[in-house]
Amino acid sequence: MEFSYYNPTSIQFGKGQIKSIVNFIDKEQKVLVVYGGGSIKKNGVYDQVKTALEGYTWLEFSGVEPNPTVETLNKAVEVIKTEKIDFVLAVGGGSVIDGCKYLVAAGLYDGDAWDFLDGSASVEKALPLGAILTLPATGSESNMAAVVSRKQTDEKRFFFSPLVFPKFAVLDSSVMSTLDDRQLANGLVDAFVHTCEQYVTYPTTSLVNDGYAQTLLKGLVILANTWEDRNTPVWQENLMHIANQALNGLIGSGVPQDWATHMIGHELTAFYGIDHARSLAVVQPQLFRVMLEDKKEKIALMGETVFGISNDNEAVIKAIESIYEKVGISTNLNDYEIDDKVVENVTKALEAHGMTALGENANITLEKSAQILKMAMK
Repeated sequence: MEFSYYNPTSIQFGKGQIKSIVNFIDKEQKVLVVYGGGSIKKNGVYDQVKTALEGYTWLEFSGVEPNPTVETLNKAVEVIKTEKIDFVLAVGGGSVIDGCKYLVAAGLYDGDAWDFLDGSASVEKALPLGAILTLPATGSESNMAAVVSRKQTDEKRFFFSPLVFPKFAVLDSSVMSTLDDRQLANGLVDAFVHTCEQYVTYPTTSLVNDGYAQTLLKGLVILANTWEDRNTPVWQENLMHIANQALNGLIGSGVPQDWATHMIGHELTAFYGIDHARSLAVVQPQLFRVMLEDKKEKIALMGETVFGISNDNEAVIKAIESIYEKVGISTNLNDYEIDDKVVENVTKALEAHGMTALGENANITLEKSAQILKMAMK
């Protein structure tokens, strides 16, 4: 094992922690509060932020959509530059936080910040960022990754930079009380796949990484099996905690990672607007079937440690599908609004974006991606 692990985000976990943001934002800093469709005004979060920022100079920008687009975000970039914003506070789920990572980098960049997404430029400086998480799923509140879309070209791309790590993240699960079943299910599935992308590869010697990944997966299975308790505080705080731990960089340190499910899923979302988690639920089981020879040892280990299944990898994959379907997410691509060009559209986009050798062994070719998609249309 050889790795460097760095995570500077201070986690403020628990009820009432929104008031703690004053410990991280200087009163001399001009703050831009960024949020989505306005649900924070219904669940009390906006009022808590307003109270906490009393005495501060702050503005707000709303309307960041699920799968945030540069078309929307660039309007906020103009606000940042015009108003000389010093600090960005993201209030929302992974989409808002990802969008704000783009903002803090774009706000100090002279060119078109899509450069960060297409790989033609790297982030060299960024404004400080804080996050108040309202929807657990992506782990974006304490990692250095951001996924942003461009409507004009039906693209969904990502960038990484240690400069966009949030300085702090408030994780108060009581704010989840207004989330609907779709949002909770998406969060659970997203966290499950995030964990798998760093675990279901090939055998390693890391007892810590394997053991912790298995713990997270077992926790998510428990939450799926107690779906009827999804509106209780204990259920919700566990989902918030697990989703954070699934993608803060820890379980992926020093071990192989896959991410092919995400790359294929991103293209499904870009073309057809399928919820991110639902695109993952469609792709992952079929990817496991197509790449079974590469992944058989880890799928078997997952079966034994997470599901109590021995010597039957197909039963393990079916158990994963059952978890997704138990929380109301179909694993059948035909259940979503697609067209007869879905395989062609996705594989062409993968090729255009250089995603022709995916997976931990770089052997998921365009042909295999096409096979995965065809099998997903059950």
